[in-house]
Amino acid sequence: MIVDARPALAMGFAGRFEAAARDAIAAHGRFACAVPGGSVARTFLPALAGATVEWPRVDVFWGDERAVPPDDPSSNYGLARRLWLDHVPLDPRRVHRIHGEEHDLEAAAGAYARELTRVLEGRPLDLVLLGMGPDGHVCSLFPGHRALDESARTVVAIDDSPKPPPKRITLTLVSLAEAALVCVAAFGATKALAAREALESSASRLPVALAARAGERALFLLDADAASLLAPG
Repeated sequence: MIVDARPALAMGFAGRFEAAARDAIAAHGRFACAVPGGSVARTFLPALAGATVEWPRVDVFWGDERAVPPDDPSSNYGLARRLWLDHVPLDPRRVHRIHGEEHDLEAAAGAYARELTRVLEGRPLDLVLLGMGPDGHVCSLFPGHRALDESARTVVAIDDSPKPPPKRITLTLVSLAEAALVCVAAFGATKALAAREALESSASRLPVALAARAGERALFLLDADAASLLAPG
């Protein structure tokens, strides 16, 4: 766990990203990551624009996407493109966006699952960056939602998200399982209760806790407000 101001957390994450990419490329020739939208994307992704990474060997996925076209202001892909992707020499064929604009979201989710399988070739993701909601949700996996119990599919469509908009496509815990590094970032006092439960309760069923436990390693990146309820030491 790292507790610091947001700019320092962003730079710290960029360093972890560089190291993870270097190790993955040395081990198996490519680096596959998944990124979020929201405040974490706005804070962390600009720092990646200046990172030292062998970008042509990087595959980029998303944790979730709203049912909107890529040029919509609320598109997670669009946000990443503006803040990061347009500023580094990525191979466009390695940028794997979720097609949230498709009329048939179930079909779009299935297509994204097949894309994950094709690219990863049976390996887990090398790094997943997750934002966390005040309720402990990550991606579009919300507490008590049936998508949280998915045990077979790597990607699902949902039409009843408790957070607007209701229609989304999301990775499941199956996708996050055995990821080499799961980074969870949270900012603000509204995240403090969920951060405490995720970090201090091994029995927590919050999505963020399940996601962190699913990966091979987990790193929490919190500002002082998000960490304010954690036990000392």
